[in-house]
Amino acid sequence: MMQGNPTPYEIIGEGQLHRLIDVFYSNVSQHPDLKPIFPHDLTETVRKQKQFMTQYLGGPSLYTEEHGHPMLRARHMPFEITPERAKAWLSCMYHAMDEVGLKGEMREFFYHRLYLTAQHMINTSGMDGKGEGS
Repeated sequence: MMQGNPTPYEIIGEGQLHRLIDVFYSNVSQHPDLKPIFPHDLTETVRKQKQFMTQYLGGPSLYTEEHGHPMLRARHMPFEITPERAKAWLSCMYHAMDEVGLKGEMREFFYHRLYLTAQHMINTSGMDGKGEGS
């Protein structure tokens, strides 16, 4: 039984969060701007993202327990994250939210947090025609 205000994780629920991440990475794997910076096999990426998002939304600290502090910007620094890629990443998440039926205030709250995070991850400007950073 939950005491006080439920966390975003409790509101969304583990099942819907995991479906969201599965659909999101299916979208990412097909996006021409994102494919170059993700591994071909996304199994481990998906697993870590489920751990991270659980923690990010106020659930158990699964990511930190296994991998240490997230240090998002530092962990993403090896990858060329352009404004275009941040936008593509957010688009993949937006469509995943549609597909799993995440709606209302929780969707707005979650998407806004992801928008801020995506902007923080940008570490290089523009892209050339091949999807690689310039």
